[in-house]
Amino acid sequence: MDVVDWGRAVAALVATLALLGLLAVLARRFNMIQPLRGPDQRRLAVVETLMLDPRRKLVLVREGPREHLLLLSPFGDSRIDTALAPIAPELAPAPIAPAPEATP
Repeated sequence: MDVVDWGRAVAALVATLALLGLLAVLARRFNMIQPLRGPDQRRLAVVETLMLDPRRKLVLVREGPREHLLLLSPFGDSRIDTALAPIAPELAPAPIAPAPEATP
């Protein structure tokens, strides 16, 4: 290989990297790339799964303040129940103590 071949290889590499960079800029410009979210900003979370048998599985999914119980199977997926998510004990408000009874 002589200097001309090395020059062509380097030019091809630079052109390829420039095209990839241009595609990334265009994809970001037209909102084709979603920004990555941190674990504290995610809205969906799988809370628990339970295998019923080799083909069916129950999945508890939290979406914001609600939890959905899903049955996943090869025959189709279905939502069993939807409810408000329970409040974590450390975030729950303290119970209100009953007022002391007045003695005459």
